[in-house]
Parts: sequence; C-alpha cells; structure tokens
Amino acid sequence: MKLGILVTTDRHLDEVMGIAKAAAAKGHEVSIFNMDAGTRLLENPDFTALCNVKGISMSFCDHSAKRHGVKQDGIPADIACGSQYNNAVMMHDAGKVINL
Repeated sequence: MKLGILVTTDRHLDEVMGIAKAAAAKGHEVSIFNMDAGTRLLENPDFTALCNVKGISMSFCDHSAKRHGVKQDGIPADIACGSQYNNAVMMHDAGKVINL
C-alpha cells in the first residue's frame, strides 16, 4: 500500500514521524507533502531526516514555505521543492491519505 501524509500544521511532528516510520518499517511506501504551516517542520533536522528512511519520499510547497518564512538552505536535496502538483500526484497515487 502507498500511504500519503499531508502535513498542513507544525503541531504534530511526533505523530507524523511515528506514522511514517511505522508504515515504512512494515514495507509500505510513504509520501509526505508539506504545505501551509506544515512547511515549518522542514527546519527541524529530525523531520527532514525522514527522507533518508527507505520507502519514504518527501516534497513541499515552495509557495507555502516562502509565505511562512521557512529557511530552505538547510533542506536536504532529497526533499522535492515543488508545488500543489506534488500534492495532487500524492493524492492520486496513494491508497490512503492522512491529513495532519
């Protein structure tokens, strides 16, 4: 199964990380897309380290990150800087989506 996680707030870091790691550990593909205030999590190295976990891919809305003043220079290159198109692809491809 492919799990999509739409992150729209910076209030659920532990939950996002726990769900993503647990799903990947069970062999599921996980796609995480950050937008709105959720882009603030990209400044947390523990969160961005998820891109190194096998089975987890990450992307974020560049427009949202700029709007929320997120410093993008420290974001790993493995996390795609994109747009709502990345969100649409995740929604299309995922069997289940969680919004946090």
